[in-house]
Amino acid sequence: MLKKIVRTKYKALRSQLTEIEIEEKSLAIANKILKLPIWEKTYFHIFLPITEHKEVDTEFILHVLSGKDKEIVVSKSDFKTRDMTHFLLTDNTRIQKNEYNIPEPVDGLEVPATKIDVVFVPLLAFDKKGHRVGYGKGFYDKFLSECKPETIKIGLSFFEPEELISDVFEGDVMLDYCITPSGVYEF
Repeated sequence: MLKKIVRTKYKALRSQLTEIEIEEKSLAIANKILKLPIWEKTYFHIFLPITEHKEVDTEFILHVLSGKDKEIVVSKSDFKTRDMTHFLLTDNTRIQKNEYNIPEPVDGLEVPATKIDVVFVPLLAFDKKGHRVGYGKGFYDKFLSECKPETIKIGLSFFEPEELISDVFEGDVMLDYCITPSGVYEF
């Protein structure tokens, strides 16, 4: 299936989710993450959800990471350069929504992409080979290509995988895992 068709399909599916469904599915995803072999790692990058797009609510994962005393990293996006700047999330971090309703840190202690061990990746859909479809701007592909090769990339999805996303590009970075409310996919 082509990315354009996948995007349309999953935006429509997501738009039908209720707040209660989002909360229940997000909690189920957070519980599945506990089973992954990632807990010896230190630096965990997580996205803050765009609630208007009904993304996975990562608050439950934030609580898990905090409870396990992990270094939590969040990003700020530059829409002109498509670069992401990464900051340590602390009690003093001020979060503010940008013009696209993306919650971002205002400033803070910068963390280089090469220091990040695990990245929780937002997506609209994924396939059984570990390819993902996002919003099509390329922010995460660029960011993930800047991480060290052994960085673990974990997609979070409300829905099960498509059989195949047919129009993947060389620059598309594949996932190592994808978590859905009902399962853990390893690639």
